[in-house]
Amino acid sequence: MLYCEEGWRQAMVGTISLYDVMGERLHTVCLGAPPEYGKENFYRQMDQEIQRYKERYGACRWVGLADGAQDQWSWLEERTELQILDFWHSAGYLEKAAQAVCPRAERGPWFDQSRVRLKEQRGGARKLLEQMKEAMEQRQPKGEPRKALQASITYFENHLSKMNYARYQKEYLPIGSGVTEAACKTVIKQRLCGSGMKWKHAGVATVIRLRCLILTEGRWQQFWNKISRFGIE
Repeated sequence: MLYCEEGWRQAMVGTISLYDVMGERLHTVCLGAPPEYGKENFYRQMDQEIQRYKERYGACRWVGLADGAQDQWSWLEERTELQILDFWHSAGYLEKAAQAVCPRAERGPWFDQSRVRLKEQRGGARKLLEQMKEAMEQRQPKGEPRKALQASITYFENHLSKMNYARYQKEYLPIGSGVTEAACKTVIKQRLCGSGMKWKHAGVATVIRLRCLILTEGRWQQFWNKISRFGIE
């Protein structure tokens, strides 16, 4: 979002979702915070909310789902028993690699087949990584195709342990971060990033709090119930 004095800054959004044993999403909490250096306030909000849910649903399996940023993983690893890399980010790197792995006419079919392989085949990510490395060695791509292929290889190497999508689906676990991506859009983008909009920190913080209350089912009524009972300090 665009700040009046500091220019473009990055806000934070996170979600906590409850799923049943068949992988159907039952409820989602949206949380957000205005731009800050270090994300301390945002992570504090997340920790408080996670603690409330863990106290209430202590027997649940806690899974962290993210798109690959290192600071997200270091934070999630301390709070979840399993971490999953967003499938669509992984598939995007396969699409980038296709230009170096095979001739132009075969790129589309290779990508389609590889995406299915990544999602459905046990050990698919490891096999695709080996295929990309083999293409680097045998085809010796140059320029942008080489950069794209190397980036894809590095991405798969760094996150291979979080890409067991066939197993995750068998266990009815979510493999896409679409819930959080949607929250980024509805909490932040639709309201705070309109044409010509500029913000100050206090205004951003207020709007984000209100939108999270409205967009989390039941929270808006809980908020007013609390106001009716205790008033405003």
